[in-house]
Amino acid sequence: MSSCSSQPQTHVVQTVSISYTQLKDKGADLSAKIEEGFGPNGLGILSIADVPGYSSLRQNLLHLSPRLAGLSDDQKRDLEDPDSRYNFGWSHGKEKLESGKPDTLKGSFYANPVLDKPTSDPALIQRYPSYCGANIWPRSALPELEPAFKPLGKLILEVGMLLAYHCDLYAFQGMKMLEDDGLEQILRRSRCHKGRLLYYFPAKHSSCSQDGESMSSWCGWHTDHGSLTGLTRAMFKKDAVEISCPDNAAGLYVKSRSGQLVKVVYGEDEIAYQIGETTEILSRGRLCATPHCVRAPLGEAAFGVDRSTFALFMQPDCDTTKREYVKSSCRTAFCGNLRRLRINSQFRPCAYLFLLLAGFGTKSSSFRRWCIFINS
Repeated sequence: MSSCSSQPQTHVVQTVSISYTQLKDKGADLSAKIEEGFGPNGLGILSIADVPGYSSLRQNLLHLSPRLAGLSDDQKRDLEDPDSRYNFGWSHGKEKLESGKPDTLKGSFYANPVLDKPTSDPALIQRYPSYCGANIWPRSALPELEPAFKPLGKLILEVGMLLAYHCDLYAFQGMKMLEDDGLEQILRRSRCHKGRLLYYFPAKHSSCSQDGESMSSWCGWHTDHGSLTGLTRAMFKKDAVEISCPDNAAGLYVKSRSGQLVKVVYGEDEIAYQIGETTEILSRGRLCATPHCVRAPLGEAAFGVDRSTFALFMQPDCDTTKREYVKSSCRTAFCGNLRRLRINSQFRPCAYLFLLLAGFGTKSSSFRRWCIFINS
């Protein structure tokens, strides 16, 4: 075995799993599992099992990923949308790796699975081009893509809504919350959900590059800034034949609240969901987002292997505002006279200000001196 395929010193953990039958029962008490997966001591991820129709929809879409990436340069160029910062249609080499180099290891196709054109308001389109733009489908070059992409995205969204309902029951116990202001209703009102079909190109040689040796060689360390991200398990192929992942050390890694690196695994027929920073803010920290990355397979067995997967980013509408939810026993935070702020996931510092408004402390003295905490 090649030395570059050595495994990192990490724990492997199976996600907390909830059956679809339990999830769709609004009378079920899932608070213990929600807390175990999403709570302050969780890994920010859990999975839903036995979702009717999911397996075939996953197969249908992921099998198209290599064909999409294999379109001619001209055909893929027709699918690019610079005005949306390449957040609709085809994107390749537009992001950067942690090393600062352009990320040519993977290509992405972005689309809204619910609405082809979320809005016709030119002001919103200009202000939020990454969220309010129109879908671009390869209806001539790959007509199968649209009818495979939309049903999978819609199913992951609907299952995510059921999960959001139970998250609200757990997160807002004892809080004054208006009926339409929970996570579920915020997501149901949104026009801006975004699906991303990813294709990781096969390694052209089996030696290890500097980027390939890093833990985050396929996807850099990050924390999702939306509300809830739905994930399929990846599909690996070699010479167009589906295979198992060739390296046990490859996969999704999460950094726990204590700083421990954990490899997270879930079943092929399960949908995984990760908490984003917006939900952490909305829930006042009862539901927690965690940093994560994806490690590529290494060694001789990884030569010529590609990877396809799909993510659905469930997020508030572009002009959603956040109310303060006050729990009688907790502190209320003020920052000047700002009581309401606009959620705009393009402006990441806003997330940290929300944390302060929601009553969170911080180790940063520069942040602390902006806030006055008053006992409620």
